[in-house]
Amino acid sequence: MEILSRNPKETINFGRRLAKYLRSSDIICLFGRFGSGKTILTKGIAEGLGFKKNEVISPSFVFIKEYRKRKFSLYHFDLYRLKGLEELFNLGYFEYLYSDAISVIEWADKMENLLPESYLEIKLSIKDRNTRSIRLSAHGERYKELIKELVKLGELGKVR
Repeated sequence: MEILSRNPKETINFGRRLAKYLRSSDIICLFGRFGSGKTILTKGIAEGLGFKKNEVISPSFVFIKEYRKRKFSLYHFDLYRLKGLEELFNLGYFEYLYSDAISVIEWADKMENLLPESYLEIKLSIKDRNTRSIRLSAHGERYKELIKELVKLGELGKVR
């Protein structure tokens, strides 16, 4: 499933809408090169979960940033600077990922064979100076159902 976003505001709005359908322990893996909109999308998801979007920054120098709320906590991973999979183990990666928080992982491709069995894959790519492609793929039944629900409710057709 692909949608197009014509500016950062549209990407944030999509993230906000997606967040309405997330639940405890959901895992979202983001793939895309620099400038494709991974952190912008994460800001939208965070805002949709009740956090202020300006609270959310790329945690590039600490690998993970925790945001806590009553209903959901959000773990925001940024694995760009990951030098090896051993660093994930030293982080306590599994304890974070398999908790009741929602996890969003930027640069998920760096996890190699440690990607979870079940997750929502979102690939972001640059179409032109302003337009981004956002492609959703399901890994596992939970995420197949999530995408079906988004399609049924028209959320994937409403970028603006």
